[in-house]
Amino acid sequence: MSQNKSLSTQEVADILHVSKSTIYDLIRRGEIHSYKIGRKVRFTQDDVDAYIARSRHEHSTRAVKNVDVSSELFASKDDEKSFIISGQDVVLDLLANHLQQEGVNTQRAYLSGFEGLLSLYEGKVNAAACHLYDGEGFNKSYVKSLMPGIPAVLINISYRRLGFYVKAGNPKGIKGWEDMRREDISVLNRRPGSGARIVLDIQLKKMGLDARNVKGYDNIMKSHLTMASAVADGEADMALGTERVSKQMEGIEFIPLLEEKLELVVRRDSLESEPVKALIKILMSKDFNREAGRFSGNDYRDMGAVTEV
Repeated sequence: MSQNKSLSTQEVADILHVSKSTIYDLIRRGEIHSYKIGRKVRFTQDDVDAYIARSRHEHSTRAVKNVDVSSELFASKDDEKSFIISGQDVVLDLLANHLQQEGVNTQRAYLSGFEGLLSLYEGKVNAAACHLYDGEGFNKSYVKSLMPGIPAVLINISYRRLGFYVKAGNPKGIKGWEDMRREDISVLNRRPGSGARIVLDIQLKKMGLDARNVKGYDNIMKSHLTMASAVADGEADMALGTERVSKQMEGIEFIPLLEEKLELVVRRDSLESEPVKALIKILMSKDFNREAGRFSGNDYRDMGAVTEV
C-alpha cells in the first residue's frame, strides 16, 4: 500500500484484521491517531504503524499513559514516579514504549515545543521535544529564555525539512517565501507557540510584511495533516509544514524551505538519572534507529547526540 495514501476506516480495519467498530473504539480511547476531511475519518500509514509499534509489547509491559500536564494527575503518587515526555512527533511515542519496556514508568504529554519547555521549567514534564526557530538556529535560544537559570542539555532526535504544501501541479506557481506578498495567494496557519507558526512569524518580520496583509493568516488549523488536506481540497493555496506529512497525503506537492532540528530538552542534573541514561541508550541503538527510519521524511543521522546549552 502506498505510504502517501490516505487510509479509510475500513482499510485500517482490514490492515489490523479487526472490525470498523473496533477502529472507532480505538479512536475514542485515543489509541490510534486520525484526522477528518469533512465528516470522513482518515488515517495515514504512519498512524497505523505507530499504533502497531505501541501495541507490540502490550502483553509484556504496561501501556504508555497520556497525561494532561495541567490536570490533577500530578497529585497522585504514581505520576510523581513517572517519566513524562512532551512533544508531538510520532517517534516520541516509539521512544516512550521502548522506555516502558526497559522498566521506566513513562507517560506522554502532547504539547507544542513552546508549551513543553515551559512545563519542563515548571517541573511538570521530564523531557520536552522542540523545534523552535529564532531566525538563525533552533532551540538553544528558547531554552535559555524559557528556562532561565536552569542548566539543560539537548538530545538530538531528527532533522526535518520544512516547506510549503501546495496543490498538486502547483497551479499558482508558488516558489517560496516571497509568494506570501501576492494578493492572489491564501495561506493556512497554526496556533501561536507551534514551531511552524514561529517560523512563519519570523519570516514575515524579516520580510517587513504585516501579517494582516497575508490572506488567510488567521485561518488556524489543528495539525500539519489538516493543513495539507485543506490545501489538497483547494481551501487555500499553501501552508507551512513538514515534508513527512507531504509524503502521506495525495493531491499536494512540497516546496522545501529550510531544515529544522527536533531535539529533546532535559535538565542537566537529570543526565545521570536512570530514565535519561536509558533514553539516550535507546536513541543511539541501531534497532531503534531502524524502527524510527520507517517514518519517512525525517533524517536521524545524529539521533542521541547530546549538546549542552
